[in-house]
Amino acid sequence: MAFKRNPMRSERITSLGRELMNKNANFAQTFAGQWFERTLDDSAIRRVDLPESFLLADALCASLDNVTNGLVVYPQMIRAHLDAQLPFMATENIIMRLVSKGGSRQEAHEQIRVLSRQAGLVVKNEGKPNDLIERIRNTEYFSSIHADLDAMLDPSLYTGRSAVITERMCAVAEERLARYSDYLGKAETVQLSL
Repeated sequence: MAFKRNPMRSERITSLGRELMNKNANFAQTFAGQWFERTLDDSAIRRVDLPESFLLADALCASLDNVTNGLVVYPQMIRAHLDAQLPFMATENIIMRLVSKGGSRQEAHEQIRVLSRQAGLVVKNEGKPNDLIERIRNTEYFSSIHADLDAMLDPSLYTGRSAVITERMCAVAEERLARYSDYLGKAETVQLSL
């Protein structure tokens, strides 16, 4: 599609990744049939699939580097997508807050379900922004938590530990790649014609 930035490379990454994931089935079937007793029927696996797996992994890494190098992030688009989905993501927290203030979980769930469906229909059928939070603010049943709604719409409440995990993984990757810095600076990418 013309509006995509890297469609062919990204689709190639998906295809190569799928091929690499499915190599494992060949290994499993061979070794299950052998019962871990080496026979001659594993020679194709050793001569073809093992080296091919490494080549696939290398091509995947090179292609991913090519696509992500110079990656541009658009914070306003991210915020727009969050704003569209965040009200739906917050519904469980809204229910829990109501229950903590003495409300019935079943009644809170039903109230949220009805308002969520109404808001969803407006988004889907009319193309309008998600107005679930405004519907909640305008419903008397939720009056005990109206003051809490803005605090419940903090996106960081719904990402769990992903930021910490990402930072840790990046630190590990940097540490492990540091010993290859000379090589990585000179490495040339493999061109595949698939």
